[in-house]
Amino acid sequence: MKIKKLNIIITLGFIAIIGILIAQLLWTRQAYRLEDEKFNQKVNIALLEVAEKLSGGKTSYTENPVQVISNDYYVVNINNEFHPVVLEHYLKTEFTRFQINTNYAYALYNCHSDKMVYGKYISTHQEAPSNKVINFPKHKNLIYYFSIRFPDKATYLISSLRFWYILTAALIIILLVYVYSIYTIIQQKKFTELQRDFINNMTHEFKTPLSSILLASEALNKQDLIQENSRLQTYTSIIINQSYKLNSHIEKILNIAKNDSAGLSLKPQKIMLLPFIQEIADSIRQKNENLSIHVDIDGSSSIMADEFHFTNIVYNLLDNSIKYCETKPDIVISSYKDSKGLYLKFKDNGMGIPAKNIPHIFEKFYRVSTKKTEKINGFGLGLFYVKKVVQQHNWKISVENNTDKGITTTLFFPSK
Repeated sequence: MKIKKLNIIITLGFIAIIGILIAQLLWTRQAYRLEDEKFNQKVNIALLEVAEKLSGGKTSYTENPVQVISNDYYVVNINNEFHPVVLEHYLKTEFTRFQINTNYAYALYNCHSDKMVYGKYISTHQEAPSNKVINFPKHKNLIYYFSIRFPDKATYLISSLRFWYILTAALIIILLVYVYSIYTIIQQKKFTELQRDFINNMTHEFKTPLSSILLASEALNKQDLIQENSRLQTYTSIIINQSYKLNSHIEKILNIAKNDSAGLSLKPQKIMLLPFIQEIADSIRQKNENLSIHVDIDGSSSIMADEFHFTNIVYNLLDNSIKYCETKPDIVISSYKDSKGLYLKFKDNGMGIPAKNIPHIFEKFYRVSTKKTEKINGFGLGLFYVKKVVQQHNWKISVENNTDKGITTTLFFPSK
């Protein structure tokens, strides 16, 4: 069902973005067409004004003197004689008034022979004209007409619509990012499912032979021959202890794989911190003779938590402080309150964690690579489990190096 919903969401999102992109392209095309019509209209009006001035104020045209030969080429019929300097002056004046800011070329033609007698290219970036004398043929009753062309019209229109094109490009980029993200999510989902299936199969396959080893070693340890030989008893005890430790690791992997797919099942209840932490500390002291644990917690402090998972959190944090200590472990567990909530701190004198590795210590299967960690058994799942429980309780956890030695892990329980 989840996969079906994901596929529906992906499809709808893809269709929505494609629809928006198509609409944007249609709008851009329409905007270009309107801008083209607007440009043609302004040019027509400007050229009519020029024709009006060149004809000496005569307005008795039987038809429009401005003819559109092609998209960027216009011919203006003037039944009068005029000089190129006058024409150029009127063209610049009217184009400036109508905000036609693009390059153009004009040419003058003999009305009788249709031969071009003069032409010039005008750039919007050219310098002021010099006082150069124009050799222009003059003859009585010789009249002219002129044409004008805009070679950069398409570029000019596109530049005036740059916002639309930028928006379209942004939408295309968003579509590509969306497709790439969906592809990455699908690949990651496949990888996660493959990884979870592998872990489940691997751990289940380990459980059967491990159970057989435990049964056989415990039965062997009860034999009289083993009981009478202290060396053999030590060996069988090592087998049993290490088997239980391996079984504990396998159970932890199974629980995490199960929780990844279904989530943790929490049963919150009120826990008084001082007796709860004190009991765990006493239990750990019995297994570690050289361990020193100081508990400084207010007797009235309490939290709402799942007892089983919170116990595992405390055991994991204390176990890490013991394992990663190169001297006699000395752990201080303290608490304090402020207006935001309750803080529970675990301070140790261990080997510490490089600052660059701290952001990654809660990742699954992550272990800091040091000579000490290479000698310690583990899968890098303890702190991942701790982080998962903390998140589901809506708590926060942070780790920082002490100024002298070791680290301090802080659990924050926000006030309701």
